[in-house]
Amino acid sequence: MENYFTSKRFLPLLALVFCGFSGFSGLSFADDLPWASSAEEVGMSTEQLNRINDVIQGHIDAGTIQGAVTAVARRGKIVHLETHGLMNVTDDKPMQEDALFIMMSSTKPILGVAAMMLIEQGLIQPSDPVSKWIPEFAEMQVAVLRDPVDEDISPPFVLPTNVPEHRLVPAEREITVHDILTHTSGIASGGLGSAISEDAIMWLDTRTSLATNVPKYGDIVLDFQPGDRWRYSAATALDVIARIIEIESGLSFNEFVQQRIFEPLGMNDTWWNVPEEYQDRLIDIVGSDAATPPNSAIYDTSHSTYFGASYGLKSTAGDYLRFEQMLVNGGELFGNRLLKPQTVELMSSNQVGDLFNAMPGVSDQGFGYTVATTEESNERRSKGAFGWGGALGTRSWSDPAEELTGVIMIQQPVPQVQRDFENAVHQAIMD
Repeated sequence: MENYFTSKRFLPLLALVFCGFSGFSGLSFADDLPWASSAEEVGMSTEQLNRINDVIQGHIDAGTIQGAVTAVARRGKIVHLETHGLMNVTDDKPMQEDALFIMMSSTKPILGVAAMMLIEQGLIQPSDPVSKWIPEFAEMQVAVLRDPVDEDISPPFVLPTNVPEHRLVPAEREITVHDILTHTSGIASGGLGSAISEDAIMWLDTRTSLATNVPKYGDIVLDFQPGDRWRYSAATALDVIARIIEIESGLSFNEFVQQRIFEPLGMNDTWWNVPEEYQDRLIDIVGSDAATPPNSAIYDTSHSTYFGASYGLKSTAGDYLRFEQMLVNGGELFGNRLLKPQTVELMSSNQVGDLFNAMPGVSDQGFGYTVATTEESNERRSKGAFGWGGALGTRSWSDPAEELTGVIMIQQPVPQVQRDFENAVHQAIMD
């Protein structure tokens, strides 16, 4: 079996990726979330939570990951927050509690909350066409095969190497805010239209700002008719919503989330551009060419001017635990209400029918606004749980039925590590 830790074939935009009770509270980056006196206090098993350490160490010993930070909270209290392995393999440097991880598509739920804020305020509606703010999206085209047999010609996320004979047809309706937030817009989702539009997508290294680049995305040829399918737009479509937020709020997107999300939640270690004095807290990623591509803007840690909604954040386990705790609380944390409970419910409810569940490898799931939703309880999550992850292995989720939040931070794309962590967390629930 291929070892993905050393694989040279990792796709950098494949963002569908998807310690027991410590008993101490000296970790500075999550001090303001209270610790349970024991796991049992909040209905969990100390013995079962200890399995998390064994599970993660097993993957480290197998060479699939270099290290991790894992965190779990239940009923508003932390029951597990541990470091594992190394943050710098060459120097044999142990993982730090405040280690900074490249979040990749784990950035997307932040955009989801920002969008829900404006929806709650009535400034935007899910049914609004995006051309209301960005006229370049008023008349878009869709790519279809010239002799249609199966228009879904390529797997998700993979651009065809040879563009087949095709034709362009008008979009049957305009793309809406809903379409983009649910990945049903057809924008840059790895199909025929994406292959035709490679120049219009302008790929990652040529992006300078949302204001400059997003209007140009109106030249992208769609992969399918809006609303017809669920196909993941890894690094482009959600930026359209970020630009709308800028227009409506009068703030740059990074300023908006800093003021409206990060500061109220105490997410003081989350940035697009990591300050110079904290650069040494970034993981030194090894084992994948995709981890350190030369001159790639998608991995820029300090000089980006493009504050995208689809990727770009760097953060800690403690900060994302706060973010998820706000969601499981129904939109409130530390006395600061970001969203109404009804708005969180809208965000975390299935908005796409069976479109997401029809994807290969997906079972009993729906898709809300930027997050996958669990439609039937399983060995890892309860019905109603929701969350998302990033291509380098970060994942976080909220499980309202269990009053539980979980975060795993790794920097190798190994979904089995995430699944094993989630299994161990779920099995530790006693009542």
